[in-house]
Amino acid sequence: MTSLLAFGSYIYQSASAIILIFAVSHILSPAQYTSFSLALATSQLACVFVFEWLQLAGVRFLAAACGAEAARLRFSLFAAGGLSTLVLLLAGSVAGLLGTLHAGVVVLALTMAVLQGATDLYFMIVRVSDRLATASALLILRASVLLAGAVAAAYLHGTAASTLCGIAAGYGAVLLVSLLVHRTSLQRPSPNAMLGDWGNFCRYGIMAAAASVIHLSVPVTLRLIVIATLGRATTGAAGFSMAIDLLQRPFSVLVAAIHTVCYPNVVVQFERSIDGEARRTTARMLDFILCATIVMLGGLIGLLPNAAHLFVPADLLVDFLGAAPVAAIFYFLHTHLQATLAIVPHLTKSATRLVVVAACQLVLVSAAASIGAQLHISVAGQIASAALATALVILFASGPLIRFRAAPRALLVVEATVAAAAIAMLATAPSDSLLWLAGKIAVAGLAVVLVTWRGDLLASARR
Repeated sequence: MTSLLAFGSYIYQSASAIILIFAVSHILSPAQYTSFSLALATSQLACVFVFEWLQLAGVRFLAAACGAEAARLRFSLFAAGGLSTLVLLLAGSVAGLLGTLHAGVVVLALTMAVLQGATDLYFMIVRVSDRLATASALLILRASVLLAGAVAAAYLHGTAASTLCGIAAGYGAVLLVSLLVHRTSLQRPSPNAMLGDWGNFCRYGIMAAAASVIHLSVPVTLRLIVIATLGRATTGAAGFSMAIDLLQRPFSVLVAAIHTVCYPNVVVQFERSIDGEARRTTARMLDFILCATIVMLGGLIGLLPNAAHLFVPADLLVDFLGAAPVAAIFYFLHTHLQATLAIVPHLTKSATRLVVVAACQLVLVSAAASIGAQLHISVAGQIASAALATALVILFASGPLIRFRAAPRALLVVEATVAAAAIAMLATAPSDSLLWLAGKIAVAGLAVVLVTWRGDLLASARR
């Protein structure tokens, strides 16, 4: 039941983020929405750049720790988080002076990055403290508060800065509530012990986080290249930005949910040197990730046109629909390169390999999109070239997972692919009436239930 609550919290968070994007796009002008989108993406990238290494190190080292060791590691994490905040504020201030965004927007973006990093770090600590239900409830609360704050601020003032201010206020409020709901024990280590902890965090966490930053900079770079071609104030740029904003969330949130539930157990099995059990646990996790994301890809392609006609502003609809399907394919591949293929390198702490793979993706995607822009191909063509470049990197980055021999069930993956293709074909079916639309949703839901039942995926999550 707790696992279901965890998955539900991530689904709710994803749905809230999608509703937020739809609502804000209706309230803000295209130019304001593009500025909001760029500032939000930059803030999230800065948050990952400064805090992701602590999150990765925290999960990797705290999952198998207990008692006094866990209390000491938590203190070291918080202390490192404080130093990371100072670094972010200093670097962000300098970048803001050199950049083109308004100073107020830069301040809000930095504030959001700090508050998001602090809440994410605390939620991680709650999760690895065997309080999965509490962490899930806090995720639901945060998603609700962020949605309410952003929409209210955008409606009242109608600017990108006010919308960002609403989100920042939401992060701050939820952080205060989190500190009251869950009070974790801390044990201050000696300076030498803390430096030792920081050394362990840095050797693994910083390199792993650098890989995450590079991966996350890939869609940001793609966004900048395309928007530079279209012009920031055009409806084409706004429609493309909306597609990029929406379609990165379903895959990343779903995979994050599966990682939250399953990955700590994988770490424990690996640390106990139970090779056979570690492989079986990892294989079941891969089953879940692959089947869930494959079916989700089919659902996005099949049902997104209906959702777009209902929720996307009319002046952005054509550009959004032109970019959305291929953007879904790009993020499907991008998520698996960033998260799925990285499971084994994370377990073995081979962080340098993660950086090399991420750098290869950034170089190839940037080159492919830039060439597409120079050749004046369509926006969909530029995204497709980025997807092909990502697929090429996947082929060369699969070695550690293959050698670990934690293979997912091939038949189950094939069944999930067939189900996804069937759902994607629903895009060609009529949906003028609510009855047709309800029928398409019912067919998609039935396919999801069949894949889940055939793979016994929920049971795998509980193991």
